[in-house]
Amino acid sequence: MTAARHHPGIVESPSPTGILRLEWPDEDGTAGFARRLAAQPALADAFVTLHGDLGAGKTTFVRHLLRALGVQGRIKSPTYAVVEPHDTAAGPAWHFDFYRFGDPREWEDAGFRDIFAGPGLKLAEWPEKAAALLPTADLALHIEAAEPADGAYDGGGPPRQVLLRAGTPRGHALVQALTTA
Repeated sequence: MTAARHHPGIVESPSPTGILRLEWPDEDGTAGFARRLAAQPALADAFVTLHGDLGAGKTTFVRHLLRALGVQGRIKSPTYAVVEPHDTAAGPAWHFDFYRFGDPREWEDAGFRDIFAGPGLKLAEWPEKAAALLPTADLALHIEAAEPADGAYDGGGPPRQVLLRAGTPRGHALVQALTTA
């Protein structure tokens, strides 16, 4: 399921149901949204899942978000390591990529249960690969690269259609704050 197929013509529009529809026209739009989200104090202990096809922009968004939270230096994709820890101005953050996740025993052996039980921001790409083990996400971002009608991009790659869905009271508060920010 993709955001654009089920929500055509996505533009920023708040909903009382905890859903925010966005279009990131280019990478600057992605970075701008990351800065808005990073400015929300409730994000410090949130669990955010990122959904989308390969190349949709999940890792790019996480890099922008971590930069907005003050992470310096190289921000590696956790595709092979499964998790990369970071120190942010707001506290600890963990970037998970469950794309290659294959054995639920990895969850226990790696101490992921302890990470999710503790404080800090958790960002998970490909959460469906570990769905039975994960808690309910505060926010779920569904990202899809949109094909421009004329097939031409304006320098920053294709625009992104984004559906942001709250799954918890913290998520609803974040969505509400983003609609007024």
